[in-house]
Amino acid sequence: MIVVTGATGNVGRELIRILADGGDAVTAVSRRPGLLPEGIRHHLGDLAEPQSIAPALDGAGALFLLVAGEDPQSILERAAAAGIRRVVLLSSQGAGTRPEVYAHPARFEDAVRRSGLEWTVLRSGGLGSNAYAWAESIRTTRTAAAPFADVGLPVVDPADVAEVAAAVLREPGHAGRTYELTGPAPVTPRERAGAIGAALGEPVRFVEQTREEARAQMLAFMPEPVVEGTLGILGEPLPAEREPSPAVRQILGRAPRPFADWAARSAPAFR
Repeated sequence: MIVVTGATGNVGRELIRILADGGDAVTAVSRRPGLLPEGIRHHLGDLAEPQSIAPALDGAGALFLLVAGEDPQSILERAAAAGIRRVVLLSSQGAGTRPEVYAHPARFEDAVRRSGLEWTVLRSGGLGSNAYAWAESIRTTRTAAAPFADVGLPVVDPADVAEVAAAVLREPGHAGRTYELTGPAPVTPRERAGAIGAALGEPVRFVEQTREEARAQMLAFMPEPVVEGTLGILGEPLPAEREPSPAVRQILGRAPRPFADWAARSAPAFR
């Protein structure tokens, strides 16, 4: 049995599908109900309340863990007590490149490494699905707004992250490894908007925000230190944040999907 937390999110939902299609027994954990494949066991639980997920862990051998809540040690202790042997943590690239800003995922990584379980850390770069933030403005005005219009980053398809997670959960040889997951090449916000327009068959107008405009918008749903770190990555990325990683190809035996693939699959959300 594999337990997948965040099962209704962009990565978790795809991971559940891959595991179920491969015949794995899966328990999906999420805070709210969501659409899941037929026959999947679903448990409502919140990582912010570790005791709420304990029943989902019984009888499982592996855990896919998100960075959520404030007590990773309690979650991992419950996992070990339930008999789980392997944990795969979905972390952030920023935990490696900017640990002073991304202290939350860095703390989860540290707890996983000290857990006594067989562990693997997946550090995801920016997800292509972050473009869903444009969904309403593209649907209503065919407009997308973002700062740093021409700064490219190798955003990663959440389906690639899910496929890597499935491989690491199933296969030996990944214990004690930390993988950086990115797309195949840097792509700018302007280019991402253009790819969505191409998928729709209609032009999408790109509007470049100032740093302050973007900061004010992000502060509505992100803590200030994370906002500043995120703006730093978006506007002045470090070499390690610009450079595509070989990990997806190494693990899956193929190149990561370009952003245009994600845009084509996700076009209905922008219509």
